[in-house]
Amino acid sequence: MKLETQAAEVLKAIGINKGHIVLDFGCGCGTYTIPAARLVGEEDKVYALDKNKIDLDKLMQKAKSKGLRNIERIDASGEPRIKLADNSVDVVLLFDVLHYYYFPRAEGRRQLLSEIYRVLRPNAVLSLYPTHLQPPMEPKLEDVKREIYEANFYLESECSGMLLTHGNSIEKGQVLNFRKKPED
Repeated sequence: MKLETQAAEVLKAIGINKGHIVLDFGCGCGTYTIPAARLVGEEDKVYALDKNKIDLDKLMQKAKSKGLRNIERIDASGEPRIKLADNSVDVVLLFDVLHYYYFPRAEGRRQLLSEIYRVLRPNAVLSLYPTHLQPPMEPKLEDVKREIYEANFYLESECSGMLLTHGNSIEKGQVLNFRKKPED
């Protein structure tokens, strides 16, 4: 199966379709960004956020060559601040990002989750592909789930299947889909 088709299948299982605004946080070269842009359609938007400017350049060149004009690049500084308006996004993809290398301290993960909560619309989805969560240096999956619950999300579903990782290798994995709880 073609890599882009495999990525699109994962995104469809999450529920991404026309009418959605998507933030691909830590998008890299666009493994999931390009298929998301096709799924949401020309009238909607995918934000591609990464701190690696070279990867973002490659992604934007690839998008241009494929005629996709609904991807907006966001150059990140490495801080957990997301340069988007409150309640502006329907789905955040957090694939292979929430681990020790990028967020070694729980406080950094909590700040990121707070930012994600802020930009997500009411009842929107945080989709997490947890990787590299191995003790002793990495947080355990149970710890990350607890942090997400504490950030005012609840687990809605889990999808297992073949997922693409950095370097475009395919591995069996599990995506956790959390829903934003309404504010009290």
